[in-house]
Amino acid sequence: MTLEGDAPRRPEVQATPQPPVVDAAQILASRDHTVARLAAAPSPGEDDSSSNLRRRAVSASTREIRYASYLAAWTRKVERIGNINYPQAAKEQRIYGSLLLHVSIRADGSLAQVRVVRSSGYDLLDQAAVRIVELAAPFAPFPPDIAAETDVLDIIRNWQFMRGDTLGWEH
Repeated sequence: MTLEGDAPRRPEVQATPQPPVVDAAQILASRDHTVARLAAAPSPGEDDSSSNLRRRAVSASTREIRYASYLAAWTRKVERIGNINYPQAAKEQRIYGSLLLHVSIRADGSLAQVRVVRSSGYDLLDQAAVRIVELAAPFAPFPPDIAAETDVLDIIRNWQFMRGDTLGWEH
């Protein structure tokens, strides 16, 4: 009901909030931050004395040439071993998937740790990824320019067990 002179009330219209615009640089920066956080997180049973070690986290998005070169060589070795040792049960059952793996390598190339950060949903694939890294170890010692500032290299990679029974990586 309106009184004379009062204008009829209109229902209030609420504006739909617009999602924020995010560019590729923000996504990559966020991803690098997440990789560093994952690498720094202690894993269950990790020795506290390792906190004095100089660590460096790298991933597929690493652009610094010395780290990117080491990572590329590491990737080639692990992929070669992975394709030779692709899990037979996964082939037979046609199980495919991807997982996020954290691998820590000491300056001498020895394997410090390997752990699944995000599961593929298949224990078979998760265990195969860990086994492949263990089979591929030891790795090349760090070049002098990396060893001068890094004791442990934390590699975070998205593994893909793909159709065609091959091991692949994010690109």
